[in-house]
Amino acid sequence: MISSLGYGFLWNNPAVGRVNFGKNITTWEAYSTKKLDYWITAGDTPAEIEESYANAAGKVPMMPDYAMGFWQCKLRYQTQEELLEVAREYKRRNLPISVIVVDFFHWPLQGEWKFDPTYWPNPDAMIAELKEMGIELMVSIWPTVDYRSENFKEMDDKGLLIRVESGYPISMDFMGNTLHYDATNPEAREYVWQKAKQNYYEKGIKVFWLDEAEPEYTVYDFENYRYHLGPDVQVGNIYPVMYAKTFFDGMKAEGQENIINLLRCAWAGSQRYGALVWSGDIKSSFPSMKNQVAAGLNMGLAGIPWWTTDIGGFFGANVKDPEFHELLIRWFQYGCFCPVMRLHGYRWPLQPQQGTTGGAECVSGAPNEVWSYTTQVYDILSEYLRMRERLRPYVTKRMQEAHEKGTPVMRPMFYDFPDDPICWEVETQYLFGPDILVVPITDAGCRTIEVYLPAGASWTNAWSGEKFQGGQWITADAPIEQIPLFARDGFDIPVH
Repeated sequence: MISSLGYGFLWNNPAVGRVNFGKNITTWEAYSTKKLDYWITAGDTPAEIEESYANAAGKVPMMPDYAMGFWQCKLRYQTQEELLEVAREYKRRNLPISVIVVDFFHWPLQGEWKFDPTYWPNPDAMIAELKEMGIELMVSIWPTVDYRSENFKEMDDKGLLIRVESGYPISMDFMGNTLHYDATNPEAREYVWQKAKQNYYEKGIKVFWLDEAEPEYTVYDFENYRYHLGPDVQVGNIYPVMYAKTFFDGMKAEGQENIINLLRCAWAGSQRYGALVWSGDIKSSFPSMKNQVAAGLNMGLAGIPWWTTDIGGFFGANVKDPEFHELLIRWFQYGCFCPVMRLHGYRWPLQPQQGTTGGAECVSGAPNEVWSYTTQVYDILSEYLRMRERLRPYVTKRMQEAHEKGTPVMRPMFYDFPDDPICWEVETQYLFGPDILVVPITDAGCRTIEVYLPAGASWTNAWSGEKFQGGQWITADAPIEQIPLFARDGFDIPVH
């Protein structure tokens, strides 16, 4: 937490609990713990406080160059050929793409951490072709182990799975009865990494989607689950840190630098294990998009500078719906000015399933590529793909600052303008690095918007070239093809 009173506060207790920021009281609560630990720092500016925290809790690695480009994803590509054809089509259209994703249930059973050969018959050839196109492949990992899995008995016998105090040991029953591997157990971490290394990493896969990182339970009975480090209710929030550490340590031991893996939650210190955090399975709606802006800013201030969302939201959207098309355009524009630009979603109508065995029992959503919608949508989205490419040198500098100092890539205006009291109050716009003021459009039908320009700088509308002095509110145009952008002190935003 960063306070306008000049201090920072870390509640360093991974126990299950809650925080209340009331108008007349603030409480930090741990429901069960053997000790309470908190850490306080002070500074004259938010940046000074943030950098002090980063020095104590850790900083992200340098983000690899490919990760600063565009990530293509959907729930879910069902076969090797389907995924490859999408990648080829991006190249045929001369559209920038850096990463493409194999989502969940590409495996025979949960806890086998390998491709199902029925639908992914030659992953080595697939990865080689993608690398020839300059595209990295990310694969989904789940921490769940199905009772039917080839690895379940061995892991159970060795004590590598989470345990329960009472009742039958099932922690999640999605697509099978499963238990999670115990990421707090060093032996379990090594076991899982060795499977992933053999079946993915040694084939050339260097980035992983570590899903279900809370971890997700069917029933959230925290008092009942027990980890290697103690009861879930006392240590549960450290699970995503140890999940990230599982893969970070393994990749580091193989000599890889600039490690990045995707997770949907984090705890203090996750950043030093290369955690890129996204906001989970959110609704496809403008109110949901508005929440993402606030969530991303808070994540950065919490010491996690790598942030992304499912562009367009995760669920509740039909690819034929004009209202969703507007939302997708606005979200894509916002995504261009996030630390990582990643398109994902579970779109309707569902696609015919390509089989009945193994992972093919899981459904697949409608196409979710930039050409899957109308011509207008395609034209606008394509322009922002190219803009993101033009921004790569700028993004690289911001990632260097995050790596060296812990500086959030996207941050509230008060981070750079702490002496302007209005900057502490406005939460609907933000700075992407020090030089670009971004004003996401988060309401349907909005074509003009009130913008606050921070005092102490001059600002230029990136689209019109109109110049303004800071310390004032203005009305900015926001036609469907434009996200309002303002450049600080003559900086040139490459919108064209």
